[in-house]
Amino acid sequence: MTDLTKIPVTVITGFLGAGKTTLIRHLMQNPQGKRLAILVNEFGTVGVDGDILKSCADDNCPVENIVELANGCICCTVADDFIPTIEALMAMPVRPDHILIETSGLALPKPLLKAFDWPAIRSRITVDGVIALADAEAVAAGRFAPDVAAVDAQRAADPSLDHETPLSEVFEDQILCADLILLSKADLAGEAGLATAREVITAEMTRPIPMLSMTEGVIDPRVILGLKAAAEDDLAARPSHHDGHDDHEHDDFDTIVIDLPEVTDPEALAAAIQRLADEQKILRVKGHVAVAGKPMRMLVQAVGARVRMQYDRPWGTAPRRSQLVVIAEHDDIDEAAIRKVLGA
Repeated sequence: MTDLTKIPVTVITGFLGAGKTTLIRHLMQNPQGKRLAILVNEFGTVGVDGDILKSCADDNCPVENIVELANGCICCTVADDFIPTIEALMAMPVRPDHILIETSGLALPKPLLKAFDWPAIRSRITVDGVIALADAEAVAAGRFAPDVAAVDAQRAADPSLDHETPLSEVFEDQILCADLILLSKADLAGEAGLATAREVITAEMTRPIPMLSMTEGVIDPRVILGLKAAAEDDLAARPSHHDGHDDHEHDDFDTIVIDLPEVTDPEALAAAIQRLADEQKILRVKGHVAVAGKPMRMLVQAVGARVRMQYDRPWGTAPRRSQLVVIAEHDDIDEAAIRKVLGA
């Protein structure tokens, strides 16, 4: 894989207990020659236990390639958690060939797809496909989830979720966003249950979506990996009950590039970046600056008000140029105010 090749990402969604972790374990054991990385969105003790996946780590998916995020919905903590984690995975000494993202059981996949438009990563990764798991036996019985009490407990444990959203709407959002639907626990549902589950799901579809049945997460990985759906570019075909709702939507992001004079006081620059986060709702700042009297260039990385600065390498024969990329949501970017605070 060359540096110019986008890393494919597969988003795996479905209610708690639908079999997401079991499927990922099967993919880890049958990676088709791919080096995998896995991002698990988890809410404390409720939901998927990442240790299960780490116990299956091997050369194709080492422990350091398995990351847990337990700070709430990853599409709602995009600047603090999701983007830095994806960037860290892409910057590993041996870059993964494919990234699997296991969402929480109550996550809405469409807002997560919107996060892939983030400027820092949109040219480097693509959503290969969204896989929605549905427990065939539960769906046939009208429960959607195999253990409704456990799903309700997960819902109550995460204050960022809309507790009033009916489980049926969450289920429909997961289905409508999918490129492939897997009916899990086919052995428990039986042929009659599978037929009923297919009817229930088909009634919700707004476009044809392939449906396959599986047991114990066993399915040919070639069916899962390599869909090339580019789902981040196909949002209009994936309707959601939450379309237009500000509580779970992400506006487009904008970036501006700021050229600065040589910096004499790095601490003052860090304070200015912190001020931008507080006053201008800036989400991300990154770049290099030339510090007066220093032969090394300074790397600047900021997420919100958290600023990290370190000298990374000599300027050498390269021009001593201070340049920062500032990222914010579209409605929050005020270039004139940002330039003033940074002294540009």
